Parts: sequence; C-alpha cells; structure tokens
Amino acid sequence: DIENRKKFEMKPANIPKELPYLPGNVFTDPYKTKFNKGHVFDKKSGSQTESVKILEEKVDPELLKSMREGAPVNLEGVPPRPEEAEHEGIPKRPPKWLKHDKQALRFFAYFQEPVHESGIENFRVRKCVMFYYLDDDTLHIIEPRVENSGIPQGVFLKRHKVPKAGGDIYTYNDLNIGVNVDVYGRVFRIVDSDEFTRKFYADMGVTLKEAEEYPADLFGDHRIMSKTKIPPPDIAESKEYVEKKLNGGRFNKGLQQFLENDRKVLSFDIVWDDSSYDGGLKFYKMDFFLADNTAEVREVREQNNGKDPYPKMLKRGKLPKEPVLTHCPGMKMKKDEHYEPADFTLGTKIKIFSRDCLLYDCDDYTKKWYKDNLKIEMVPIQLAKPRPLLKYQQAPPYLGYGTVEDSMASVKALVLKPPKKDVQKIFKNDLHILRYECKLVSSNPDDETRKFILSFYCGDDTIQIYEIADRNSGRVGGKFMDRNKHVNPVNGSYYNEKDMLIGQMLILGGYKFRLVKCDEYTEKYFEANPEVFKEASIDYVIEKIKSQGKGFKTVEEYAKDLMGKMDKNKDGYLSFDEFCAGLKALGIIITYQEEHTLMRRFDANQDNKISLQEFIDALTAPPQQHPYLQQDLSLSLIHISEPTRRYAISYAVFCLKKKN
Repeated sequence: DIENRKKFEMKPANIPKELPYLPGNVFTDPYKTKFNKGHVFDKKSGSQTESVKILEEKVDPELLKSMREGAPVNLEGVPPRPEEAEHEGIPKRPPKWLKHDKQALRFFAYFQEPVHESGIENFRVRKCVMFYYLDDDTLHIIEPRVENSGIPQGVFLKRHKVPKAGGDIYTYNDLNIGVNVDVYGRVFRIVDSDEFTRKFYADMGVTLKEAEEYPADLFGDHRIMSKTKIPPPDIAESKEYVEKKLNGGRFNKGLQQFLENDRKVLSFDIVWDDSSYDGGLKFYKMDFFLADNTAEVREVREQNNGKDPYPKMLKRGKLPKEPVLTHCPGMKMKKDEHYEPADFTLGTKIKIFSRDCLLYDCDDYTKKWYKDNLKIEMVPIQLAKPRPLLKYQQAPPYLGYGTVEDSMASVKALVLKPPKKDVQKIFKNDLHILRYECKLVSSNPDDETRKFILSFYCGDDTIQIYEIADRNSGRVGGKFMDRNKHVNPVNGSYYNEKDMLIGQMLILGGYKFRLVKCDEYTEKYFEANPEVFKEASIDYVIEKIKSQGKGFKTVEEYAKDLMGKMDKNKDGYLSFDEFCAGLKALGIIITYQEEHTLMRRFDANQDNKISLQEFIDALTAPPQQHPYLQQDLSLSLIHISEPTRRYAISYAVFCLKKKN
C-alpha cells in the first residue's frame, strides 16, 4: 500500500505549469474595462508632452534608500547614487519643438514708406502682420492685400530666423507693443497683438503695453472720399420713383423689423387737457405698431357728451416729435425725428401735432414688453376725477290728457312707445273687485247725507265711484266718477290694494272720501291675503294687543288684568265703543280697520257688545291658520278660447288645486 501511494503521488518533471498559448486555452479577463492602446505623447496646457504613465514601475522605498546610502540590502561594494529623479531617461522639461508645436505669436505692425512728388501725402502707412513661431524662433511678416492699391503685397518676409543688429537673433523677449523692430534696415512699429499672444506673455510673467492707433493715412482717406458717390437728393428721389414705377427697386428696408414685430402693438391711455371754450379732459387710445414704428390715436367715445363723433384723432403713420409743417411737404429739406418706444413712459407728455398729451396707463402686454425689452416698470398714474357736470331737466307738468304714463312717454323717448302693462297682475287679479261704502268729507252740511259706492279693481288698480241718491233728494244718482287710476298725494304713486282699508282717506279728483265699510266679498278677500292686509287679520291684531303685556308672567294674567281695568261694572260685557276707548286709554292704539276686525270676530250677533270671556279665550288660544290656508291648495289660472262662426270667445277661469 505504501508503494502504491508513492507511485500515485509522483509527478513527471516534464509537465508544463501553464496551459499553452493556443486557441481555446486563452480566456478573457471579465474584470477588464479599459481596452485603449498606450501612447507616449500627450497634450497638456496646449503643448505636447511625453507621457510617463506607461514607464512607471513599482518602487521599493527601502531598497531605493539603501542603494542611495551606499549600503544596499544584500549588496556590497555598490557606490552611493546621487539624488536624481526616479526616471532619468524621461526629461522633465519638454523641448521647444514639442512644447510649442504649431504655436505662433501674432503682432500688428506698420512701417512708413516715403512718397516723392505727390501733393496728397509725404509718406504712406503700410500695415503688416508679424508672426513669431515659438518652436524654432523664426519670424514671418505679411502685408494684407488692398484692392487696387498698385503695390505688390502679400508675403513681405519669408519665415526664417531674423538677426538683430548685434548679431543675435530675435526672440519673443525682444517683441512688445510700442517697440520698433529693425528688419534688414526697415523699421516696423508694433501697435497691437491678439488675445493668445497677450495670454502667453502673461503666463511668462511679462505684461504687454496698451494697444496703439495707426497714424493717419492721408492716401487711404483720399481713396475713400473718391470712391464715395453722393447723388443729389432730387436725382436720388427721381431715380427711386422711376424704378418703382417700372416695378423694380422695391427694396424693403424694414422687412426684418416687420417679420420680428408683426402684430405686436403697444396700447396706451392718454389724456389731452383741451383749454378751448368747449374743452376739458379728452381721453384717447394710442396704439403704437412695432412692425413699422407707426402710431394711431383713437377717441374714447362717451355717451351723451354732446360732441360730434370723430373715430380717430390721428390716422396711422409715423409720429414726428417736432413736425415741420410746409405748404409742400415733399420739398422740405429737414428730416423729421419720430417717436420710438423708448420715448413712451407713463407720466411723460408727448406732443401730437401741438397737442400735449399725458400718458397715464397702458395694457398688460405693453407693461410686459417694456419690462422684458427695456427693463422699465410701467406704473399707472391716478388721475384726479373731475366733478361730473350733471344737469337735470325737470319733467313738464301733467296736462290732464290721457294718463301720466302716456305723457311721460313723449318726454323719455323721441319715438313714442305705449306704456307696458303688468300682464301677470291682470291675469291674476282681474276678477277681484273690492267694493266699499264711503262718505264724502266736505264742509257743506248737505254732503254729509250723501252715500257712495267705491269699486277698486285689483287687476289694474283703477277706481270707480257710484252715488246712491235717495228719492226726492234732488240729486241724480248713478256714475259719479269714471273708472281711472288716481295718484296718492302722500307718496306720489298710484293707489293700490294696500291703501284700500276701512277708515282710510282717499283724495280722488279733488274730492275726499273716507271708506266706511266693505262688502262680504271684500272681507273674505282680506282674510285670504293676510300678508297684504295685516290689519284685517285677527291674529295680527291679537298679537298686537298681546305685545303690551310683557310685564306679566302669563297671558291669562295679562288678559284678566286688562278686562278688569275695562269692565267697571263687572258684568262680563262691554260695548264696542267702550272696549276701543279702554284699549286706547291703556296705550294700545288700533286703527279703524283693526277695530272693524275685532268687531267682526267678537260681535257675531251684531249687538255692538263684546264678551270678555270670549276675548280672554282668544288671547290665550294659539294663533290659528285661516281655513282656506289650512288646506293644501293652490290657485291656478286656466285660459279657455272657444271659436264660433263669427267671433272667437276667450275667458279665464280660476281653480283651486291640491298641492302635490
């Protein structure tokens, strides 16, 4: 067993430790992320430098220290090394051809060339560009070509190292702004440089001087003046007119402005203080069109101001600041200066053809445009409101022809219109007629015995009066006053159904009538409408009497105390006159209609007496609803039309319906 185990543990000596580098035996590293190829040269600060990353190697600090000290580890007889960089073969400062490759300093210079036998100039200024290449210290000078100059221009000095007068060559330290450079006997004056050159000198610790200006070139100015052709104004205008007439020469100078600002309008509110005899504050709207810098002024119309309507104070056009007014506008030589958007700020006055107008407000778009483009906050100005001049024309008095509404129709409108009727009220109350017995209030003793019947029509608030004449009285009975509306002189309005209460005094056609009593239909109409006729409601009268007993604990105590004060003989009955006088003595004031309501409720047998016990029961009992109102009913109007052979008959029927 031991021998077999040794045989199993033996390994042949010729077995390779690694797999051969053959296809199928090589595996890629899954953790590798960079597959770039190494390079030697790199660019740093605009210059090519040699990269040392690929030459880096692991350094053992202890071994390196022992080798420098002359006592290396496990080594003897090795001399100490001087303190130098780790990679002595790699230079720390790259050479000039590598560091400043494709870099050149550019200077702007000129030299003066003498000119003989010329009345225009004594010398000529020739402008040049000087290039200094940093990689090999060479100098190159060119002269920009000028059209039709007659001078051979272009490369003035080929690129090479230019020697100085002393024998050395020019370097960048010899070049600066304001320095004269002698190139083979010709002196160049450096006046300026580009941005890269200034930055290079700043990095080298040298500050270049400020740029100089070229001297005056008389010949160049003369050439510019000779090339400039200024045609006379009349020739230019006639030429433009002929070209436009032939459908040509229509160059639109404001096309760019139109495309950028089309449909952009600045709107201002302006006011003009007119000092003329019919003047005052006149308000306008000014629209300034940014597409072509034109303005339009529109008048703000006011109703019934008595002025002729002029839609525009100024039609659309350019608005001059100081217009030159001549008889022939096309022949004026002075050009007008027109208003621009920067001239319009709130609170300033602008002159619109000799009219000083104040800008006091603008719309929201104008405020936003000024804030975004001109950085101006447009704050509106509050104008002092003038006192309105109100003139009231008194209506003419009523002449008695027709109705008051017909007469006022000709006052309120030029085109006469019939007065509108309350059709809903007519349909609802046309069949209700309130009839009263009234007396004529007069100082004549014979009028005290006259009797009248007054009919009030609820549909149109008209009143009609008939007189009842006794036999052998010497008076003719019948219609006393036609049906018509009458004005209440107390409040100036027409009499309505609320004024038709017993005891009221009516002034009709110069006569005074007092309503004495009414018929049964009118009584029931009062009871059916307690919200209109409160004084005819027994519940309202009872509550009015109860309101005086706030000092008592219960209503029964108040009723017994009230009856005890009025019933002197303690028989339990009072005449109605004594009852009303007792209420008045106790401070309870009731009207004639309320007295009539109490008599109708408590004097059923019409003996002019009231039972105290019945009155006490009425005071202590809770208020009851009217029998008509207790039912869940509603009043509806039905319009019926029946055509016949010759006429069409129509009438209305009022019906009571149960509410759902």
